[in-house]
Amino acid sequence: MTVPSLMQNYQRQSYVTQLHKVYNEIQQAAVSQMNSKNAINLIEAGINSQTAANNFIKDNFKVVQTCTNALTPCFASSYKLLSGSALSGHGADRTSYVIASGASIRPGYYYGSTYGSVMNLLIDINGPKGPNIVGRDLFNIGLYPNGMLDEIEYGTVYSAPLTKEQRDGIYTRKCNAAGSAAMGCFGKILNDGWEMNY
Repeated sequence: MTVPSLMQNYQRQSYVTQLHKVYNEIQQAAVSQMNSKNAINLIEAGINSQTAANNFIKDNFKVVQTCTNALTPCFASSYKLLSGSALSGHGADRTSYVIASGASIRPGYYYGSTYGSVMNLLIDINGPKGPNIVGRDLFNIGLYPNGMLDEIEYGTVYSAPLTKEQRDGIYTRKCNAAGSAAMGCFGKILNDGWEMNY
């Protein structure tokens, strides 16, 4: 193996490690939310509005920065796709947060709309710092009623856990697509056993 390929492999593993850490924190917060309310799902536990989605972040994480109804400066001002093209379709006017780990999270409440998730979480695993590339440090992940985190796709209602085929299909359609809204790459990482093979 050459030194550049070793460095790329190391960097990819570093991204996955950071993503897995944020994933675990959110997963634990979801379980805690359900347990504290003695609920069988997140809807019953009170995640039923955008305000409740925001409170989920504020109540379960040490928030070090809040960007009211904005992505910046909690997130970088622009992101690229793996191809180098500019990302579009990810900038909804919702409040964003930077948590103590340095990750940026923007919760969006969507239950009952065009997703099966309760919340779509736009996550930059290292905040506004680079590389600011979809599938490297920026992901859009669904938090489902059962407390599971999995892939999402606009206009399609899934239930978690998604199948390998569903995740692969979303990856093919979205991960490197201009209007992807940062969807599609997370499911590929799940399918590949927490490895970034793209």
